[in-house]
Amino acid sequence: MYFRPYKGLIFLSAIASVFVAATSGATAYIVKPTLDEIFINKNKTGLMLMPVVIVLIYFLRGVFGFIQTFFLKYIGQKVIQEIRNDLYMKIIRLPLRFFNENSTGILMSRITNDVNMMQNSIPAFVNIIRDSFTLIGLAGVVIYQDMQLALYSFIVLPFIAVLIVKIGKKAKKYTKKGQERMGGLNSNLQETFTGIRVVKSFIAENKETAKFKEHNKNFVKYEIKKAFVSAFSSPFLEFIGALGLAVIVYYGGMKVINGTSTPGTFFSFMAALIMMYEPFKKINKANQNIQSGLGAAERVFEIIDAQNEILSADGYLECNAKDKDIVFDNVFFKYSDDDEYVLKNINLKIQPGQTVALVGASGAGKSTFVNLIPRFYDVSKGAVRIGGTDIRNFKVYSLRRNIAVVSQDPFLFNDTVINNIAYGLNEASKESVVNAAKAAFAHDFIENLPNGYDTVIGERGVRLSGGQKQRLTIARAILMDPHILILDEATSALDTESEKIVQKALENLMQDRTSFVIAHRMSTIINADLIVVMNEGEIVSKGKHDELLIKSDVYRMLYNMQFKENGE
Repeated sequence: MYFRPYKGLIFLSAIASVFVAATSGATAYIVKPTLDEIFINKNKTGLMLMPVVIVLIYFLRGVFGFIQTFFLKYIGQKVIQEIRNDLYMKIIRLPLRFFNENSTGILMSRITNDVNMMQNSIPAFVNIIRDSFTLIGLAGVVIYQDMQLALYSFIVLPFIAVLIVKIGKKAKKYTKKGQERMGGLNSNLQETFTGIRVVKSFIAENKETAKFKEHNKNFVKYEIKKAFVSAFSSPFLEFIGALGLAVIVYYGGMKVINGTSTPGTFFSFMAALIMMYEPFKKINKANQNIQSGLGAAERVFEIIDAQNEILSADGYLECNAKDKDIVFDNVFFKYSDDDEYVLKNINLKIQPGQTVALVGASGAGKSTFVNLIPRFYDVSKGAVRIGGTDIRNFKVYSLRRNIAVVSQDPFLFNDTVINNIAYGLNEASKESVVNAAKAAFAHDFIENLPNGYDTVIGERGVRLSGGQKQRLTIARAILMDPHILILDEATSALDTESEKIVQKALENLMQDRTSFVIAHRMSTIINADLIVVMNEGEIVSKGKHDELLIKSDVYRMLYNMQFKENGE
């Protein structure tokens, strides 16, 4: 599939390979006339022509070798580019379930190390094509010069072929295992560098170093095994070739001594035969690289061929959630078939524009509840409906354009402020970005940054405070202008002063929108239109603050845990 657009160039490269092989055969063949007709017969005219022939042969070899090598490498690079693009596009579109099961480091290893190994196998593929045609050309010369000796010399070829195949399989096996270990090593690096503050806080540098050394040792173990196979194969092939060559030298030499063959024929035969063993060695080495590339390719195509249960069940309707109610109709959910249900018998109707607060102990299912709305996960039973339509009937991306999420961990990219705020839109004017920032109470601190809205804020917004980062994510949501808003512990990581500012920004964001609020601070949700109390994946009560204090033991306990000590 990936090579189909380049059929013409592949054909041209194949033709060039034939000519390269022909020049190799010609190089071996001209030994016979050089010895028999020029040196033995002392032919000065032939001697004058021979240098011209040699230069012409190598000139043609160079021209056709360039055509073959360049076009095949060009094709290979373009194919690898497409594979890398497809792999990234597939990964980034896979559902959250996939990312829960695969670490970031392992996924990065697939895109970088595995694809790079596939890329490194391209020159080997080129060499195999070239050397295979060269072998055919030289075999033709060998057979033409002496059929009987050729048959003797070919006896060792099956042993060489079997050895090359077995070595290739070993190389593929060790490469695949080595790449798996490299994925673990990358995962360890990514985790350590991301959590470097924790590492330093707990003086765990030695612990992390020991973990890294273990991952590194496991990776190197398979690299050493692969190196052993590679190092062993070449001398072993040469030894087998030498056995065959020794037999041919003896029998071929006896034919010359007995007068049944000429020195020119014998040395032309020997030249072609010796030249044949060199391509075999190259094919063996190239095959190891190709098998390594195939091992990496299996890992790459495992992901490219992975099923996307969300997009494979994509809907067909455009979604417009404005002024539409949202209904959870007898919803059950579990993360996999072997797990227990984390949401059970969820029935809830939310009116347009309502603010719904979800409260409950940690692990009650609040985040899972809101993750069902944008189809980060699909329900296991029941349905979530917007305006009476099952959300699975909406196109996924159309549905998500109606929803904005502001989470506990404000994620920002290593880019400018303006690009971070406008991230959710293909085009946004500077004026609209500034208005969104003002509504999020972010404009003043942005203006005080070194380059204002054009300031690059570092990886994950490292140059900003927690409150500043959160206000940028709120500005991003305001600019997106969603009909449905999900606030997942949006102020839990902030100090009191920052929380007050962010809370004002959130109030601006929540105006005229259906909002779902998960908050660990009860003071932020007591004025919600509807408070839903969850416990162990079920809705145990719902209502307004005052009535829940009376009728819900769970809510009253949560409330008292936070406010009783303060006498509130």
